[in-house]
Amino acid sequence: MSTSKNKVIAVNRKAWHDFHVLEKFEAGLHLQGTEVKSIRAGRVNLKDSYARVDDGDLLVYNMHIAQYEQGNQFNHEPKRSRKLLMHKREIMRLLGKTREKGLTLVPLRVYFNGRWAKVELALVKGKRVYDKREDAKAKDAKREIERELKNRQYK
Repeated sequence: MSTSKNKVIAVNRKAWHDFHVLEKFEAGLHLQGTEVKSIRAGRVNLKDSYARVDDGDLLVYNMHIAQYEQGNQFNHEPKRSRKLLMHKREIMRLLGKTREKGLTLVPLRVYFNGRWAKVELALVKGKRVYDKREDAKAKDAKREIERELKNRQYK
């Protein structure tokens, strides 16, 4: 999904391990000037971040954007809540979905689409420990099969 105009800045790999991804969405980020410069430098951490609808606005929490080194007094707060930009009907649809039992919104990645900072959000459901074990077994089995096929190819 990363084309020449989409430059991926940060990926939340832990989300794929901890959650079942049900649906993906794209949202714009409402940022301050020094935040844009920090994101362009790749100083973003999505670990433990989540999104929620508050008073009709979609907000992302715990997304750490490091302070810009040359930002002086105009620098931003690294873990402040940031507004996500989506159409109102999409936000209301997400509100309805997140009210269902066990569903939440998690950012999967931050990227630039042209000059605009975007967040890929996912509607997720938490995995149980046995789901994580099954995923690890399936991944190991797939890796073993690929290794065997590669070895047979060279014989």
